[in-house]
Amino acid sequence: MHTLDALRWVARLAHIVVVLSPHDSHVWPDSSAELSGAPQLPLVHRIHCGGATRAQSVFNGLSQLLKEGQTNPDGVQAHDWILVHDAARCLVTPTDIHRLIDECINDEVGGLLAVPLPDTLKAAVHGRVSQTLPREDKWLAQTPQMFRAGPLHAALLAKASDNFEGITDEASAMEIAGFAPKLVMGSPHNFKITYPSDFALAEDLLRSRT
Repeated sequence: MHTLDALRWVARLAHIVVVLSPHDSHVWPDSSAELSGAPQLPLVHRIHCGGATRAQSVFNGLSQLLKEGQTNPDGVQAHDWILVHDAARCLVTPTDIHRLIDECINDEVGGLLAVPLPDTLKAAVHGRVSQTLPREDKWLAQTPQMFRAGPLHAALLAKASDNFEGITDEASAMEIAGFAPKLVMGSPHNFKITYPSDFALAEDLLRSRT
């Protein structure tokens, strides 16, 4: 809900689509008043076509939206921009999202939020350092990631028969398809809730914002 709250404040988004498991029974608030007073638009839609992986869920969601767009001129078309966001990155801000849109809206490919790797990077073998890797050209990928619906769907479709092998995010699918996504400076606060300690840090950051 924190993730949706941030997205609801970006009026440039026409729609927010939450891709859910077919068996998801969570009760979602429908009115914006239940989302911390966020504005009425964009609307939140829920579609129950999620898969076992992120790539499968994004592919299923795009497939359904593009199919609906074939009969609905107001639906998603191949040339429309799509921003894919991981709900586990609940600390994203409207400022982050606007920066991504501003940087990518006129780009031929699209791009993603990311931050340069700040730490020394080590390779390991059996729990011991085997090599120190250069970090100068390394970035940590974040979301949202912004690409046009048609090319992104085609890039995912090309790997669907391989169970999306090698696809770790939308940018990697576009890379395999021959594109070079643009890196847009993100924020260290836009981290993914992964480990138990992340919850306490996220709670502190959210409290500091209020």
